[in-house]
Amino acid sequence: MQKRPLKILILNQSFWPDIVATAQHAHDLGRYLTERGHSVTAVASRSLYGHSGPSLPKEETVDGVRIVRVAHNLFRSKQSVVKRALDYICFNLACLIRVLLLPRHDAVICLTTPPFIAFVGLALRFVKGSKLMLWTMDLYPDLPVAAGVIRRNGLSHRFFDLLDRFCLRRADHVVGLGRCMKERLRAKGVAEDRLTVIHPWSDPSEIGASPASSATNTMRNANPFRAEWNLGDRFVIQYSGNCGIGHDVQSLFPAMRAFKDRDDIRWVFVGDGLMRPSVVDFAERNDIKNIQFRPYQPRSRLGDLLTMGDLHLVLMSPGFEGIILPSKFYGILAAARPTLFVGPEACEVAQVIHERGCGVVVSNGDSNGLITAISDFIAHPDRASAMGRAGRAALEANYSSRHACRMWIECLEKSCATPTSKKDGKH
Repeated sequence: MQKRPLKILILNQSFWPDIVATAQHAHDLGRYLTERGHSVTAVASRSLYGHSGPSLPKEETVDGVRIVRVAHNLFRSKQSVVKRALDYICFNLACLIRVLLLPRHDAVICLTTPPFIAFVGLALRFVKGSKLMLWTMDLYPDLPVAAGVIRRNGLSHRFFDLLDRFCLRRADHVVGLGRCMKERLRAKGVAEDRLTVIHPWSDPSEIGASPASSATNTMRNANPFRAEWNLGDRFVIQYSGNCGIGHDVQSLFPAMRAFKDRDDIRWVFVGDGLMRPSVVDFAERNDIKNIQFRPYQPRSRLGDLLTMGDLHLVLMSPGFEGIILPSKFYGILAAARPTLFVGPEACEVAQVIHERGCGVVVSNGDSNGLITAISDFIAHPDRASAMGRAGRAALEANYSSRHACRMWIECLEKSCATPTSKKDGKH
């Protein structure tokens, strides 16, 4: 087993101080590695996620991680697919040039933002002999196919799938987010001995497990966000984070309409994403007043934000199981709040909820089931509190940041102790 300090390079378009999930997880891992004596450099964009123009310094050191920033977004994230693709290409090219000028690293960890940044890792593997670790936060081109952006088995799908399989089969190790994703990766040709599941995580020390706010009005009123946003002691149904293509907001609309006259309920959407405008539009067209839309909040307030809600929503559209995994779920577990998951039964979130008893699963499009589930949570706060406690116990046992980062170190040390294949990484 490899024990000497390692030099690790992390490649992802977003990094600290960005608050998107990939940036937070990459930062958490980098910080954990440096605390254990390893040397970590991250290469990221000079633009914050969703913004254009350079707003971040070219280089700085945060929590022991050296952050090198290259290029910047020319367009905002909600622009056309073509414009986003241009930003991805510019970042990948700038990243390639910059990392080739850096000293050799033992391993390079490539996330999947932007898609196919793994080719930069492959170049380092070929030129400098660095081990290539692929961290598949999302699967491409599976994601745009599921979203209907490109046609399944069409020319572009076959081309990008060929590129994806080329990278996956030449990586020294591939890390997937859950059981469904693992099966998809195996189907793409990743061998079992080069494949590890490391779930997204949350830090139980960062998100305190206060008693569920549904238990007493005192606990509700103690949360600072409830005062700032005039929520009082109302029952808060909360959605936090990215609201993207793979998130089934349409299934919420009948329930939002059914509860529109309930002043004791508040729907609170915190964050942004491509699907958020459709929720705003629905609320305006249907005169839904008991709803609030708030921007992303700083990570320093994450604990208060996640303990604000009585019930948290996690959404997934059909066909996205194993392609994405909503990392917000693990923050909800840490906050000891129940989860109401709307999505396919076969996906990782639904499986964990059934195994741990930390929430309720409702199928896509089941409006009566969703309305009934919400009504039950409101009517039975003790049951909701028990689900929240079960979720917190599951996080502490299996999904904490410490647990996941230890698994990452094991993967890194094992890979770096293994001689590089003589066949240019083809396994």
